[in-house]
Amino acid sequence: MPAMVMKPVSRSVPGLLGKVFERKYIALGRIVTNWKEIVGPDFSERAHPAKIHYRKAKNPKEKATATLDIAASSADCAVLVYQKDVILQRINQIFGDRWITDIKLIHHEAQVKTKPQKRTKTLTEDQKNHLSQILETVDDPDIRETLSRLGQSILQETKK
Repeated sequence: MPAMVMKPVSRSVPGLLGKVFERKYIALGRIVTNWKEIVGPDFSERAHPAKIHYRKAKNPKEKATATLDIAASSADCAVLVYQKDVILQRINQIFGDRWITDIKLIHHEAQVKTKPQKRTKTLTEDQKNHLSQILETVDDPDIRETLSRLGQSILQETKK
């Protein structure tokens, strides 16, 4: 009787599970890659695909189904509900068949992105002198500083 050789489970698992998960992650990757075209530029920054749920068909003649979870704020979910059919159509155009059969909207807190600070152009010497002459009559140093920043901001905006 030949001796049995034990193999570590870590060697077998990738081969067994690789095929199972391959389609799922490839599909999610294709959805993420084409996300802007699927939901449009307005929602592509505020909503994102979170997960794909698969359901095996109970009957061998039926096709397995998949549901895509989309995470978005409550306000965006309210709008995306009305676009579910369009989103499904666009997703299934990518896959070539009706592979994703439903969309589930998951509420999450809105992601507030801070606007990048504008690069300010420096004022010319004439503009600086003109602003300081206007502010000479202001006695309070705090008010003078505030008015100076306001004046600089206004002059920088008109310079563009």
